[in-house]
Amino acid sequence: MSATTLNAADAPLSFYDLDEHAHPEGHSTMLGFWIYLMSDCLIFAILFAAYAVLGGNYAAGPGPKDLFELPLVAVNTAMLLFSSITYGFAMLAMQRDQKNATLGWLVVTLVFGLAFLSIELYEFHHLIEEGAGPQRSAFLSAFFTLVGTHGLHVTFGSIWLVTLMVQVASKGLITANKRRLMCLSMFWHFLDLIWIGVFTFVYLMGMLR
Repeated sequence: MSATTLNAADAPLSFYDLDEHAHPEGHSTMLGFWIYLMSDCLIFAILFAAYAVLGGNYAAGPGPKDLFELPLVAVNTAMLLFSSITYGFAMLAMQRDQKNATLGWLVVTLVFGLAFLSIELYEFHHLIEEGAGPQRSAFLSAFFTLVGTHGLHVTFGSIWLVTLMVQVASKGLITANKRRLMCLSMFWHFLDLIWIGVFTFVYLMGMLR
């Protein structure tokens, strides 16, 4: 075998880079969380589609006009919108490394989130007391599933929020905690957007049927 042949065979080896590449800290965490949010989008898209199909099947029972109290739902919506605003203030304080201010705004966010859940639980209890439980009709089954799934997400987000408040209080605004707060921020605002869809598609459009 000639030297020319050996050199041609060895030439591609010069293009391989065997050195380890640097990876930004937290890059995989943020990417993984974005993928999770996309999967959550699919879940809610399916629930919205199911409600679109089943939302008009009342089984000779009550419909949206008979059950929904728009003033109460509007107050509930305001609670969640305010919680997103206060979480934004918490993120601004975090960027300035203001630990106490960050914790303060997180507490306010939690209060608004719990107020939202309380009103939602009251609404569910009131509907069930009136005999309009999820087993009453396809419309109510789809309604309780969609709104209840969103409520569960807010519940888990509130638990996550309390956990992060404990971590920030004990370890401060370290890089890992900032990254976790960023992930929860995306999750919380995502829930806000989903609720705007619920409020518009389920409550407002339901009252127009």
